[in-house]
Amino acid sequence: LLQEIIPTISKMKLYYEYLGPTILSGFDTYKYSSKDTSPLSEYVMHPFWNQVVKICPRWVAPNLLTFVGFLCCIGHFGLLALYDYDFRSATAPPGQSGLPDLPAGVAVPSWVWVGVAVLLFLSHTLDGIDGKQARRTGSSNPLGELFDHGLDSWATIFITGALYSMFGRNDDGLSVPLFRMFCVFWNIYLCFLVSHWEKYNTGVLYLPWGYDFSMVCSFVMYLATAAGGMGLWKVSLPGGFTSAQILEPACYLGNVGLTLPIAIYNIRKAYKEGTGKNRTFLEAMRPLVSTLIAMVICFTWVLRSPNSILDLDPRCLFLLTGTVFANICCKLIIAQMSNTRSELFSVILIPLALTVVSVLVMPGMTAGRELAVLYALTGFVILAHIHYGSCVVMEMCDHLHVRPFHIKHSQAREKVSPAGDDTMRLLSADESHV
Repeated sequence: LLQEIIPTISKMKLYYEYLGPTILSGFDTYKYSSKDTSPLSEYVMHPFWNQVVKICPRWVAPNLLTFVGFLCCIGHFGLLALYDYDFRSATAPPGQSGLPDLPAGVAVPSWVWVGVAVLLFLSHTLDGIDGKQARRTGSSNPLGELFDHGLDSWATIFITGALYSMFGRNDDGLSVPLFRMFCVFWNIYLCFLVSHWEKYNTGVLYLPWGYDFSMVCSFVMYLATAAGGMGLWKVSLPGGFTSAQILEPACYLGNVGLTLPIAIYNIRKAYKEGTGKNRTFLEAMRPLVSTLIAMVICFTWVLRSPNSILDLDPRCLFLLTGTVFANICCKLIIAQMSNTRSELFSVILIPLALTVVSVLVMPGMTAGRELAVLYALTGFVILAHIHYGSCVVMEMCDHLHVRPFHIKHSQAREKVSPAGDDTMRLLSADESHV
């Protein structure tokens, strides 16, 4: 698919150089540096992925694994969108909700949940072996990491959006209300952003413990839903809470209570020891500005909407905010990889801000018109993000003299690792940071 998009952009003369020579030259000295201290990753996931990658033919490009994994991620979100677009399928029956006038939702078939679980498993597995395949075939380069993390930033909306279908809207009082779920989305966006903001200031990507844990738990929960039905998550637990009402504060505790404080600690430690980038406070905070502006704009639309746009089409609004965030986050990833200055204000915010202002000030804004504006803006933002990503990949390929989904045979013969297991070690505590 991407191999069709990229030549099409070139032929239609839509190509634009988003990076430029200064940023591209920054990739020439880039060296990947990460720490993953999660017991689940170290003792379960990495050993499993080390065996899975042996099944993969050596001629398969790592970026192809990344892209197919991302398509699986979209697929598990899209499959649920077909059967539960408005997040109402999980609505409990009157006997369970205690609301005689509220009909039960039309349950998503069990086979769909199995399909969702399989697609998520494939997405997580392919995302876990792409780097191992790159080192196995001697084809590691900065494009691979940028491609991987860039798609991961977009995957946040699809993973979280699919999970919400298990619990549904709070029409029955047994789930999480739409607005609070909207807040959870932004909490997850900020958690992902903080990891790369941390790397922007320390030079090291500290992989959060919650990612693998959440993916494995989601996989198990989807299979449990297939076996036990959607009503499984409406059962009252000790304390009178349901599963969704427990997961909501747990999400904030994991992200705001752990990820952010740990990131601040790592940045402070890197500055004190002189191993970080030692930027000024204002320069260090620069990558957060665009996301915070986007957050303010989106919350303003949701809270001031004349027709309660979040209630009209939450799935599309989630998709819009997730795509805007992904576009902003990709630029931060590029800045930290190329060791260049992060942008202060993302261009993607301009159409977002203009749209919200027009919706709020334009008289006679009916629900139909506001929905049309939402769909038009979402379509535009998606196309703009795809254009940005495709052009960046083209620039990187030209600079590195590679093709995105192709392994140079000479390169593979020269750099291939003879061992079956991934031999790349994570940084130890006493190793220097790049």
